[in-house]
Amino acid sequence: MALVSERFATLREQGKCALIPFITAGDPDLETTAAALRVLDQSGADFIELGVPYSDPLADGPVIQAAATRALAQGVTLDRVLTMVKALSPKLQAPLILFTYYNPILNRGIDAFMADIAAVGVAGLVVPDLPLEEVEGLLAAAAAAAIDVTLLVAPTSPPERIAAITAQAQGFVYLVSVTGVTGIRSELQSRVKDLIDRLKQSTDKPIGVGFGVSDPDQAQQLKAWGADGVIVGSAFVKRLNSDDAQASLGVIGDFCQQLKSALL
Repeated sequence: MALVSERFATLREQGKCALIPFITAGDPDLETTAAALRVLDQSGADFIELGVPYSDPLADGPVIQAAATRALAQGVTLDRVLTMVKALSPKLQAPLILFTYYNPILNRGIDAFMADIAAVGVAGLVVPDLPLEEVEGLLAAAAAAAIDVTLLVAPTSPPERIAAITAQAQGFVYLVSVTGVTGIRSELQSRVKDLIDRLKQSTDKPIGVGFGVSDPDQAQQLKAWGADGVIVGSAFVKRLNSDDAQASLGVIGDFCQQLKSALL
């Protein structure tokens, strides 16, 4: 599977803005997650971000927190997620980006974790609570395993910290569009444009914007403001949370196509 940085380079050459859907592994169950990954892959996703359920998801809003809680209640573990990904990743065109918190990585061992996720076909990694001061060891292990580690920039990050984060980020820079947690917002804050402009002055790496993006109009606005990628999470997770799994797969497929059309 292509590295995240390689796929972004191809998209840039084509003048395209990447669509990056997010779903939580194991909600409502791992079988539906596998089907959802296939649907998103066939419906225009350029990358797919897969969240590993965690008991204390401090960066996530109520929709994704609830999804993680439901998955954990069913006994979904990192090992079960990786088993599912191993069987599915060869069938996907969109590179998979794993979203997990730092504690599970430390618990497994950084080198072992990177080797394990690379072995099942994961291309990228997002760790929302990874301190910049501790990133060096993780990046070294990721490089050895050919995993791109994306780092997050917050709206409140001062210029010197932005420069340090963008210098270390791999694949793309993840711009958090709001102060707070993930979730559906009715409109984008106008300062996001200024944040994108500021990042572009600091780095030539692709910039993906997430947290709060919930509809095609917002995705289109972010592209117009200069984003290289748009990350949509809670809006997909909410649509997938249904008693009728088959119907929900059709819903997220349609939604993914609408978002992709907005970015063309």
